[in-house]
Amino acid sequence: MKARLYQRYAEVVRPALMEKWKYTNVHQVPRLEKIVVHMGVSASLEKGAVDDAVRDLTSITGRKPVIDKSRKSIANFKLREGQPIGCHVTLRRDVMYEFLDRLAAAALPRIRDFRGISSRAFDGRGNYSMGITEQTIFPEIEADKIKRTQGMDITLVTTAKTNAEALDLLKQMGLPFAEGR
Repeated sequence: MKARLYQRYAEVVRPALMEKWKYTNVHQVPRLEKIVVHMGVSASLEKGAVDDAVRDLTSITGRKPVIDKSRKSIANFKLREGQPIGCHVTLRRDVMYEFLDRLAAAALPRIRDFRGISSRAFDGRGNYSMGITEQTIFPEIEADKIKRTQGMDITLVTTAKTNAEALDLLKQMGLPFAEGR
């Protein structure tokens, strides 16, 4: 069974985008390609910080993250080559649509004083990146079991050629964008 958000894309969003942007072929319509969720961990923290980030990211995404290691030593940051500095997960297909559905419907509204996400965080090629300051907004995380609050970056990679097309796609997919921001 396909994800609920994918069915919405196929039945509602794709025809609406074809009508609005006057696409002649179904394959020209922008779509989500992947979602990358990244948690950076300060290298100066204890060894268990990376393990905690991996555990939290696993419970949020349902996939085991890849541990990112530093490429070279930087003395001012007390960073050594090969030292773990974070972790990331790349979500595609059904898992990606399930995650986006949970993000838009359950996680984002749980942010304190939430008025919508900024519509100015596009990169010029139709990809959207946002930062989240706490992992506790996700219902999968038990707030009393976490040792430290950890932020994350979420990047939505689309096949849109322009920011306007990508914004239209993500709005119709259900992401709550703020008006005028």
